[in-house]
Amino acid sequence: MNSVLKYILILIFLPSVLLAQHTIKGTFTPAEDYNVAILYKVTPTVSEYIANAEIGEDGIFEIQLDSTATKGMYRLVYALPQEDYNFDIIYNGKEDIELSFNSETGVEFLSSIENSLLASYTNSMSMVTHSISKFFTEQSEDTLALAKIFKTQKGAQTNFEAAAKGRIVLEFIKANTPYIPETFEDVKTYVNNIKQHYFDHIDFTNITLQSSNFLEEKILNYVFGMTMDSEDDIKNYKNNIDVACKAMAPAPMAVKRILLLSLWQQMADLNFESVANYISEKYLMDIAVELNDQELLNTLIKYADVSLGKTAPDFSFEIVEEGKTTSRKLMDFDGFKEYVIVFWSSTCGHCLDEIPQLYTFCETKVHLKVIAIGLEDEPNDWKSLTYDYPNFVHVYGEGKWDNEIGNTYSVSATPTYFVLDKDKKITAKPEDFEALKKVLEN
Repeated sequence: MNSVLKYILILIFLPSVLLAQHTIKGTFTPAEDYNVAILYKVTPTVSEYIANAEIGEDGIFEIQLDSTATKGMYRLVYALPQEDYNFDIIYNGKEDIELSFNSETGVEFLSSIENSLLASYTNSMSMVTHSISKFFTEQSEDTLALAKIFKTQKGAQTNFEAAAKGRIVLEFIKANTPYIPETFEDVKTYVNNIKQHYFDHIDFTNITLQSSNFLEEKILNYVFGMTMDSEDDIKNYKNNIDVACKAMAPAPMAVKRILLLSLWQQMADLNFESVANYISEKYLMDIAVELNDQELLNTLIKYADVSLGKTAPDFSFEIVEEGKTTSRKLMDFDGFKEYVIVFWSSTCGHCLDEIPQLYTFCETKVHLKVIAIGLEDEPNDWKSLTYDYPNFVHVYGEGKWDNEIGNTYSVSATPTYFVLDKDKKITAKPEDFEALKKVLEN
């Protein structure tokens, strides 16, 4: 009888055991800035959707994890684009996680040993780094004081590693181990050694690190932060990229693709075209070929083809001349000192503001020819507007964002401007009409 009763009790409580839950909950402020929180389980190359929760009017959200949620790295997305608005969460499968997030101060973990340990470690090391910086900035000669700071730094590293033993967070603490000199070093020697030993403790084959933002952030910090004293930032960036690529050599090809594509995108966004193309030509294109990633390869090639100094890609179009439809090419135009290619749309508010200004500005520029490419879903509204700008060469960009010319020029927004010299080489890519006007006036 006792054995039967025991069996019945097991059957009763088994579902609750299997469905044992932990929660990730928190508060976003200011609440009105947020709508939904989306949770992903992150692996080195894939983010798997887990759940989402509405962020209430009070900023509070809660996501329940069932027993299928395995330990590892998770990512909480709170706005678009997702790759920019997110933060990592360590989940060990044993604890609830509570946090608060503010757009100014970032994330704070209110409960969760794993995440709180990492936050405490980061704050402690930041305070020590501040003390070292203050010492060198004040040009202090108290070497004993500096030695004490380094001893504190070493002790903190040891203590946090001990506290994190057996936990996921230990991987991050070990990877963040700072360079700590054994004897006094002047500031130049110290900074050089920090740069030389920057990647000493980072294991690019570690799956936990690969599944977080850690490796990406460390590489970006190295490339942009370790520029040393030099007026040639571009040369420094390229040298730093070479060092970072050597350090990440043991990583799987797919991981290197992610890290280098992120770095390439940063350089492209900052308009450091020569650096972006350096990454592409020396490293990323080979990776794309090896992974048979044709989409990435095409993206890199198109970006390089419309970089400053390159001859603008030629394209064909039809125009009406003297009542006849004629097929022309960009390279057919001759006799002008400068050309402006502008991609615009009749449905784009900024375009409707800037195109009239561009037309007025160019009316007296007899040395300048404007080729205006309308990226449109249908031609009627665009056609009507073209009559207001008779001196432009108008090209109908059928398909809007799927237009061949726009895709060749990697256009992702309107208006987009390209300035060409008499030989059709790209000399500038102004962000807006005011920037374009300055380029043309100069």
